[in-house]
Amino acid sequence: MDDVRGLCDRVRETAFAIHVFLGPGHLEKVYENALAHRLTKLGIEVERQKPLSVSDEDGTVVGTYTADLLVDGRLLVELKAVARLGTEHVAQIVGYLKAARLRDGLLINFGSAVLSIRKYQNNLSGAPVTESALTR
Repeated sequence: MDDVRGLCDRVRETAFAIHVFLGPGHLEKVYENALAHRLTKLGIEVERQKPLSVSDEDGTVVGTYTADLLVDGRLLVELKAVARLGTEHVAQIVGYLKAARLRDGLLINFGSAVLSIRKYQNNLSGAPVTESALTR
């Protein structure tokens, strides 16, 4: 997949299809398995439970995270199965993007009746990570 916007569209469409089929109420792991399975069937590379190191300014590793999915080696996808996304979920994906030194991430919540997908961009220059709408 050439552009990250097209990749986000594929992930979004696949997540929507999963939400329609499974509905809310399952554990996060069920949605992770389903999304990884369907994206892989589409020929998209997916790494599950991707370990990420958090480094201090001098490069010393000060902690580790495990991101739910890394799609096509460049799109971090964090999944939730909660009634409502909170600030802690946003902080988590922002931290993951910074730790992984990746530009693009999706925060997807399967836990409510309406699927929620938020896109985040890390400009990699130290400025705040921004949230953007996923529109075509």
